[in-house]
Amino acid sequence: MARDHEKQRQAGEPETAPGQHEEPGTADRVPRKLYERELLRLQAELVKLQEWVRAERARLVVVFEGRDGAGKGGTITCVTQYLNPRVARIVALPAPTERERSSWYFQRYVEQLPSAGEIVLFDRSWYNRAGIEHVMGFCTKEEYGRFLNQCPIFERLLVEDGILLRKYWFSVNDEEQERRFRSRLEDPMRRWKLSPVDLESMSRWEDYSRAKDEMFVHTDIEEAPWYVVDSSDKRRARLNMISHLLSTIGYHDVQWPPLELPPRPKPTGYIRAPRESQTFVPDHVAELLARDSRSRR
Repeated sequence: MARDHEKQRQAGEPETAPGQHEEPGTADRVPRKLYERELLRLQAELVKLQEWVRAERARLVVVFEGRDGAGKGGTITCVTQYLNPRVARIVALPAPTERERSSWYFQRYVEQLPSAGEIVLFDRSWYNRAGIEHVMGFCTKEEYGRFLNQCPIFERLLVEDGILLRKYWFSVNDEEQERRFRSRLEDPMRRWKLSPVDLESMSRWEDYSRAKDEMFVHTDIEEAPWYVVDSSDKRRARLNMISHLLSTIGYHDVQWPPLELPPRPKPTGYIRAPRESQTFVPDHVAELLARDSRSRR
């Protein structure tokens, strides 16, 4: 049975109608120096968490969901920046194939779950069915209803089997989402982040809000609660999310085995091949430096 939804509303306000701001009090942007200092500290703790997961053979799943443009991708980048990709991996599945569409809905996500000593970060997850698929009509009403019924059961099974499951919803108001979309449209380096479906989400704001609220009613369960991240300020959102994640896991510092660099062996007569016998990449930096030197004259 889902938790009392009124408690959820108090913990993290649901999406509001267009023109309204969801959570007041987040207008003050975190200063860059403070942000960078605290982020580095938290990232050091994430490395400790990673080593604990590996040593204890734990399994950690972190679900990132929320509005398009809410800052999920940037937060995931911050989380994984210093982690071992063999331990912590990102799962961002494309649209399902015909074969996957004919399988049990959760099947392709089960295949991505962590083994012992692994961390999996879902950049969107099985909750696609409760959001974009439902709103855009990519699934039937029967499939949608079946998902709302099966999802709490599925997640309870994961937790019962020992998986540490954390779910985060990144919440952003409509004005900030539009600002970020416009910024992406004007930036050729980030335009790839936008799709026609993303842009259509602006005109379906209230539909997505209702879908999110209904999803929370069914899936905000005691064994795997939703945690809402106010992402009006991306810096604040990243720090708050990472700090909270760390606070929910009873990890500890793992002692690394002592390592020492061995002495270099004495030369045995090896002669390195002539440089001209190998194909080196062109020295692009030398051209840049020469160009910069000429421009300064």
